[in-house]
Amino acid sequence: MATENKNLSVYDINKIPNAKDLRFGIVVSEWNDEITEALYQGAEEALLDCGATSENILRWNVPGSFELTFGCKKMIQTQEVDAIIAIGSVIRGETSHFDFVCSATAEGIKDLNVAYDVPVIFCVLTDDNIEQSRARSGGKHGNKGTEAAIVAIQMAVLGK
Repeated sequence: MATENKNLSVYDINKIPNAKDLRFGIVVSEWNDEITEALYQGAEEALLDCGATSENILRWNVPGSFELTFGCKKMIQTQEVDAIIAIGSVIRGETSHFDFVCSATAEGIKDLNVAYDVPVIFCVLTDDNIEQSRARSGGKHGNKGTEAAIVAIQMAVLGK
């Protein structure tokens, strides 16, 4: 596995642009909320650590990962944000539903990045089981939400 023995949350704050003048949107899926809340906490903490203010972090919830694309699109259209983090968690089950949701969500977020000038960062865990999700949302592999926040800062600055 690609993340074996790696902590995804490690970053050098001296190499990250200051986020104090940037505004971030975070769209969070309520499905698998144990995981998505942990990812949100990682993202929020990293943004604040890098200089963002809590007033410049806007959070919207959507029911599931499939709805992230629409939530992010509406945020782009109605809010002035410099970058958006799309947070979700899809855990494999016994049917092919997993494949459809993962594919559609990834494609939808990619389409937003092509259609708009606001970067949308993909922070959707697509794991085989809850243990893998926990390992990537604050466990042994760190927190993918933290990583997404650092990417959001870098992409927001690139877009200015």
